[in-house]
Amino acid sequence: MANEHQIDINKRDNTGKKGVKQLRRKGSIPGIYYSPTSESSTPIFLTQSEYHEAVKSGARIFNISVGGKKQTVLFKSVQYHPVTEQVLHIDLYGIRMDKPINIKIPVHLTGDSIGVTEEGGILNQASNEIEIQCLPADIPEFVETDISELNLGDSISVGIIELDEKFTLITPEDTVLASVTHAMKEIEPVVEEDEDEVFLDEEGEPIEKEEGKEKEGDKPAEEGDNKSQSKDKGTESE
Repeated sequence: MANEHQIDINKRDNTGKKGVKQLRRKGSIPGIYYSPTSESSTPIFLTQSEYHEAVKSGARIFNISVGGKKQTVLFKSVQYHPVTEQVLHIDLYGIRMDKPINIKIPVHLTGDSIGVTEEGGILNQASNEIEIQCLPADIPEFVETDISELNLGDSISVGIIELDEKFTLITPEDTVLASVTHAMKEIEPVVEEDEDEVFLDEEGEPIEKEEGKEKEGDKPAEEGDNKSQSKDKGTESE
C-alpha cells in the first residue's frame, strides 16, 4: 500500500510574474492545484522545506487542504531551474482513491548479467521507468526484473516484467528495457593534411601561399660561396 504524507499549502492570491518572483525570493514554490472532480484549478504555494520533506518521506500520495476541504494529490509535474536545480513550479493533481490512475514507477534490474560478468559486455538500461495503471492505494515504490540470463548481444523489453494482477502496463510491451552490448574500442583519429586548406589572418582574410618558398631545412647559398664558385670557373677557363 502506498505511503501518504501531509503537506501544508497556501492559496496564492497574486498570480502575476511579480508575485511569483517574490515567492521564490522568500523560499517558496508557486504551483497549481487541479481538482479531480472538475476542470477548475487553484493557484497555490508551498515552502521549499515542505517540498523537500515530502520528497524525503518516500510517499507518492499527499494529503492537502484546499478551501477548507481535505484533498488527496500527486506531484504530477515539477519544474527545475536548469543550472541550480531549484524547484521553480509544481503541479498537484487531485485524485480519487477509488479511481485508477496512470503513473510512472522506477524499474530496478536485479542479478548479474552473464554477458557482462563472463563475456565482457556492457549493460545498457534503456528504460528506467514504466507507466502503469492502478488504484492510488496500490502504487508500488518500484518494480524489478532479473537480468542474470542476459547474454552478450541480447536485449529485453518491458513486456517481460511480471506485474501483479492489480497493475495494468501502459508502456508498450516492445519498449526496450535493457541490453548487453560490446565494449566500445577507443580509436585514435587520423588527421589528414589538406593541401587546399585555407588559413586566415587576424582580420579573417585568406593568407595566400608564397610560390617558390624554400622548404624548411633548405638554406640559401651564401654570397661567399657564389664568389668562390665564380673564381673556380674563371681559373678553369684560363
